[in-house]
Order: sequence, then C-alpha cells, then structure tokens
Amino acid sequence: MARPNSSSLADVIDTILDKGLVIDAFARVSLVGIELVTIDARVVVASVDTYLRFAEAVNRLEISTSEPKGITDIVGDVTEGAAKHKTKGALDAAGQKVADFLGDVQEKRQTVHRPSKREER
Repeated sequence: MARPNSSSLADVIDTILDKGLVIDAFARVSLVGIELVTIDARVVVASVDTYLRFAEAVNRLEISTSEPKGITDIVGDVTEGAAKHKTKGALDAAGQKVADFLGDVQEKRQTVHRPSKREER
C-alpha cells in the first residue's frame, strides 16, 4: 500500500495563494424599513491577482458606489408612492367637500328672501 505524498507547509501556502481563500460577507439588519446595522466583511488569503480576478467576477470592486437597490429601498419606494397617492386622494376629496359646501352656502344666499324697504313699512 502506497502512502500518499505529504505536502510541506510551503506547498499548502503556495496552493492557497494561487487558488485563493476568500470569505466574503455582506449583512444588513433592518427593522420596519429602517436600516440598523450594515456589515460588509471580506477576508482574503490570496495573491493580489487572484483577489482582483475574484472581485471583478463577483462585481465587488466598488461596493459603496455601485451597490444595487436593496429590499428596503424597493419597499420604501413603493410605500412612498402609495402614501403620495393616498394623500392626493384625501386632498382631492377635501377640496371637493369644501367646493360643495361653498356652493350650498352660495345657493342659500341667493334663495333667501330679503324684504325690501317698502315691505318693512
């Protein structure tokens, strides 16, 4: 039975640097649409070339400038749009009520009979 070839520590390190070992994590904690904590951690044991290939492949070279919209942004946009729609509807309804009220008051003023000075004598 043949023994497997043992590797020296230098061979293991060379393999890790060549292939790369990357632990990449991004976590966001939100409560009711309010972002509480954002953690962006990246632990890399690799050569610079290996890391740059990895970062380019997963689009992680520029995290903060080109970050796509998260779920909280999408939900916020939807909520904002719905709130604007509801507010506009409420204001339209209130405006209509005021117009109706003023129209009724105007009609009552015109229909009220005011006695003339001749009738008062």
